[in-house]
Amino acid sequence: MKVSVFTDYESLSGFVADEMNNQLLAKPNAVICVASGNSPKRCCELFTEKVKNNGTDISQFFFVGLDEWGGLGPATPGSCHYDFITRLFEPLQLPSSQYHVFNGLADDLQQECVLMDKIIAEKNGIDLMIVGIGMNGHIGFNEPGVDLNLLSHVIDLDETTKTVGQKYFTEKMELRKGITLGLGHLLNAKKVLLMANGSAKAEVIKKAAEGEVSSSFPASIMQQHPNGWLVVDEAAASLLTSVRP
Repeated sequence: MKVSVFTDYESLSGFVADEMNNQLLAKPNAVICVASGNSPKRCCELFTEKVKNNGTDISQFFFVGLDEWGGLGPATPGSCHYDFITRLFEPLQLPSSQYHVFNGLADDLQQECVLMDKIIAEKNGIDLMIVGIGMNGHIGFNEPGVDLNLLSHVIDLDETTKTVGQKYFTEKMELRKGITLGLGHLLNAKKVLLMANGSAKAEVIKKAAEGEVSSSFPASIMQQHPNGWLVVDEAAASLLTSVRP
């Protein structure tokens, strides 16, 4: 696992956007998975700008959504699907044949997991995965205590996730379950970038990069990825001992 430190969120986001664009230049039919939430927001904006300005071929690109809140759909601002629509699908005018996301409104969420795993397998896996990290160390909705080898699954949300998750919504939401790609997908992805910015993420980045690898802190699994990369700003890197900002 590598660690790279950037001056600020803007330069960090620019780097990740370049990685996304370069992935498509190297492999036009690449499968790219991106998280929703705050950390990847700017890199998605910059990526769409690069595609338009550079004329990057996205006609074969396939997008996979990392996760979704159980019971929420694309019409709800704050849902993962809503984020993907507003940040990528609409700006890129991406047809539905070029992406797959979890349906949080499905009657059978387990079947949603089966379908997602089938699609990823048919696409020969994920080429580039871009994720964030939660205050409890989760990636996607892989909560503390999760089996580190799982593929797509439905999970009861941790209390920290339920509380922190309210920031994405304009009114209080009842958040109980999540549906997510598993850490088995992360380990199988050809390249993974974990983004974090701001001093509030300094402690969790330290645990992810330098702590014990354990299911109690799922992001620590990044240490075992042969092509994993923690990309953080100086504030998020401020407690690291092995890497100095």
